[in-house]
Amino acid sequence: MHIEGSHMDRIRQDFPILKQKVYGHELVYLDNAATSQKPRQLMAAIDDFYSRYNSNIHRGVHYLSRQATEKYEEARAKVQHFIGAEHAHEINFVRGTTEAVNLVAQAYGRKFLKRGDEILITALEHHSNIVPWQMLAEQTGAVLKVAPVNSRGEVELPAYRDMLGEKTALVSLAHVSNALGSINPVKEMVHLAHDAGALAMIDGAQALLHLPVDVQDIDADFYAFSGHKMCGPTGIGVLYAKEKWLEAMDPYMGGGEMISSVTFEKTRYAGLPYKFEAGTPNIAGGIALGAAVDYLNKTGMDFIVQHDREMLEYAGNRLKEVPGLRIIGQSKEKSAVFSFLLADHHPFDVGVLLDQQGVAIRTGHHCCQPLMELFCIEGTCRASFAFYNNREDADRLIAALQRAAAILG
Repeated sequence: MHIEGSHMDRIRQDFPILKQKVYGHELVYLDNAATSQKPRQLMAAIDDFYSRYNSNIHRGVHYLSRQATEKYEEARAKVQHFIGAEHAHEINFVRGTTEAVNLVAQAYGRKFLKRGDEILITALEHHSNIVPWQMLAEQTGAVLKVAPVNSRGEVELPAYRDMLGEKTALVSLAHVSNALGSINPVKEMVHLAHDAGALAMIDGAQALLHLPVDVQDIDADFYAFSGHKMCGPTGIGVLYAKEKWLEAMDPYMGGGEMISSVTFEKTRYAGLPYKFEAGTPNIAGGIALGAAVDYLNKTGMDFIVQHDREMLEYAGNRLKEVPGLRIIGQSKEKSAVFSFLLADHHPFDVGVLLDQQGVAIRTGHHCCQPLMELFCIEGTCRASFAFYNNREDADRLIAALQRAAAILG
């Protein structure tokens, strides 16, 4: 089914940044895997907070503080329902996916992992799902293991299954690869981890702009994502964790808000979720994340999934028309993210030439240097689509690539 026309026009009208020109060309924004663009409804929510009820939350009895607290906790409940969590207090607001992974590594890992325990990740992972586990391994004596991927950019499931064993304490997996767009079968992978007696964490940073997420159906012990990659603001994200693990974990940071009482001799910690939310939070960001959830719900996740599949097929077919272009990673299950090389030209050169034609893509290793090394390359060009991109954007990408190829020779 071809999804264009008035519905797409209405969606694009909600994103003011798409109307501007870059070097005299209408902007084509295809860097959504790095950060998504923001609808005007999100900006209105931020403006509303700062202009009408800006105040610190939870500790105030006055009207503004009560209003801000109510809106902030409403946002937490919106996120809970959006990802299918059982309880609102399983939703912990953090700065983003990176902080969420570090929180689990330090608050869970340092308490429960011991020398000889194994942490299993995959070769697809972003640095944010590698480095925290390396740090934890150094701190505890645990061993970091890496499940391999094949030439299509898919995790080798038989190898992953074989690497799970009685020593495996925790697995941490990307739901969707930021570099290649590969969608992992996370429900199956979590089930296999649990069968081995391990806990499972999912890095969902790239998932929520492309597909619906139900953490209870996946049965993830931990699930992390960032607001700015799902039409929300920067500086806000979510760590979902099952209640039993949050209760068992020690706080990641100490300070205000995360306490129930403090004396010089003893501090008692607050209940969930405040136990892991020390200090004044990003109040405007939390409220705006709630507005982003509202916007995605209004747009419709069914529409978003359908449109993503259409752009994957349409742009994928059009990219085949560019002489010398090679797509890196062609998983059977994939989001509309294309990582590619143009002949033997450096990705940076290609990216600059596309930028001069108003087409914004990402170039480099995409914070996945070990993955690039597996493919024996230094980096790629990456064009990542969102639900507000259309066929014209794909056509402009192809035209810009063809012109870049002609200039580079």
